[in-house]
Parts: sequence; structure tokens; C-alpha cells
Amino acid sequence: MNIDQLTEVAYAMVQPGKGILAADESTATIQKRFDAIGVENTEDNRRDYREFMFRTQPAMREHISGVILFDETIRQKAKDGTPLVEVIKQSGSIPGIKVDAGARPLPGCPGETITEGLDRLPRRMQEYYDLGARFAKWRAVIDIADGIPTWTAVKANCHALARYAAICQEADIVPIVEPEVLMDGDHDIKRCAEVTEWVLKTLYQELYELRVVLEGTVLKPNMVVPGKKSPKQASVEEVAERTIQVLERCVPVAVPGIAYLSGGQSDEDATAHLDAMNKIGGFPWHMTFSYGRALQAAPQKAWSGKPENVAAGQAAFNHRARMNGLASTGEWSKDLEKQAG
Repeated sequence: MNIDQLTEVAYAMVQPGKGILAADESTATIQKRFDAIGVENTEDNRRDYREFMFRTQPAMREHISGVILFDETIRQKAKDGTPLVEVIKQSGSIPGIKVDAGARPLPGCPGETITEGLDRLPRRMQEYYDLGARFAKWRAVIDIADGIPTWTAVKANCHALARYAAICQEADIVPIVEPEVLMDGDHDIKRCAEVTEWVLKTLYQELYELRVVLEGTVLKPNMVVPGKKSPKQASVEEVAERTIQVLERCVPVAVPGIAYLSGGQSDEDATAHLDAMNKIGGFPWHMTFSYGRALQAAPQKAWSGKPENVAAGQAAFNHRARMNGLASTGEWSKDLEKQAG
């Protein structure tokens, strides 16, 4: 394990003004995205879509520190024969890889899941390192509903995250640890805060017990928000304050940074919440983004699978990347969003 290398990569992933593009949708997930814009889900279309984002300037060079890839994508070549990993590197961004095998029902715990994929993971990590990946992602899913989450589900998922993180570091790959408390349901923001705190405290105990070097990790948590069906929604300011409060109670100072998932929030909500936290400031980590839909929805719609729309798709991606880059340093505003849009 090269701790210096792990630490250097982790800090580069959360450097001020930049964040992470989550372009790791599975073939089934991107099917839904393509269906919405009338694009056939073929390997060439998936490559063309991701390639135009990876070639977008100045977004990639100025606002994207790393790109999470799907297994298919890390092996693909651009139309001109250049490996997509090299296209990403040429923009000064770091290639990463999603390694979990998705969430499956957790036996004995109705309504809860466990993320799978630990089998043969050390061998896969070595292959991904050779393909150019320098960080990885593993997503655990925690739902809130009547009687859940249970201690069984929280413990099992956090233990799996810690095992994954330890395997990553042995392969000199920085682990993004992603314990996502879902925003589905009708729970209020207080309940989300309670569950998020419980999950994060459990996670860091598991990471400690498995001897994971925190300086070589990045945390990708949910923001503390009410459920989408909650009759009482929260202001931007309350989301920012409660999220920071929970993280200050749970996340060690040794962690280089926090790259939030958007979790189904709208583009602008995800940007506004990140910006509000950075405007408050005073915390020991850099807070940035690791967004999928919140970065890609607008470019997808503008592109719509047509070569003549690539420039429009890139313009939309440039805009969203810049807005989130500004939010990662607390310099975004609604007025600026409108002017730049």
C-alpha cells in the first residue's frame, strides 16, 4: 500500500473548484435515461454520449477532478481509437471505477438490501488499476420507512463498505465510500438526520476496525433532506445547517473531503445546497460534488442522440459543471445561474 499516493489522489479528487462526474450508470440504468430522450441503448451510443462529455472543455479541465466509470466504459475507445481513460487523463481528470454489483434483498430484513460484489474484488482491483483507475466507488443503500432501517442492515452495509475500502487501498486505489440514506418516503428532515448520523458513526467504526487509512479515502454521503413525500419540506439553509451538523458529529478530520451525491434532487437544488454549506464554512474538509443526474440531465436532453447536437450538449455540461464548481467554493448564486444559463 502506497499511502502517499493514496493521499495525493484523494486530495486531488476534492480540490477547490472541482468535483466528480458520476458517469457509472449500468446498462440498465442508462436505458432509462436514453428512453427519456428517445435514444437507442447501444454500445456505440453509450460511448458517443460519454465521449462528448469527456471531451467537453473547459468543464473537464476546470471543474471535474475525477470521473467514475462503468466496467464497459473503462475498456472502451473513442471514435478515433484513443482509450476513453486517456481522454479523461488528457483533460487533467482522474479515472475511477464503480466496483459494486448492486443492491440485493437482505435475508431476514424485509424491505432492506445489502450491496454485493466483494467476491474476487482484489483480482478485479488489480485489473482496474492496470486499466488506469486510481479511485473506486461502492454504494450502500439505506432506506427509511416504518421499522427500518434495522441495525442488521446498517451494520452489514457499513461492514461491506469497510471491506471494500481496505481491498481498494491494498491495490493503491482510493475508495469512495458511499452510504446513501435514500430520500424516498415521507420522513421529515429530523428523521433523515438521525439515520444519517447513525449510519456514518457505524461506518467510521467499521473503517477503523478494518484499518482503512482515512487520509486515502473520500466520503460520498447523502445530504440531510426530508423525504420526497414529506408534507414538510426544508429550506436550503436548513438542509445546509443540518447536514454540516451531522457530519461534524461523525466524520474524522483526517478525511480529505466530502463529495456529496445528489440523490434525486433537481439540478439547481443540488447546486444550491452545496453552495449554502460552503458559504457557512468552518469545517475541516473540503465539500464538493459527485453528481450523476444533477450534472448530466441537461446535457442528455440537449444532445438527444444527434451528432449535430453535440455542441449543445457540451454547452449544457459546461454550464452545470461551472455552476457546481462555483458551489464547491461558496460562490454560486441564483442570479449567476440565470445569467450564465
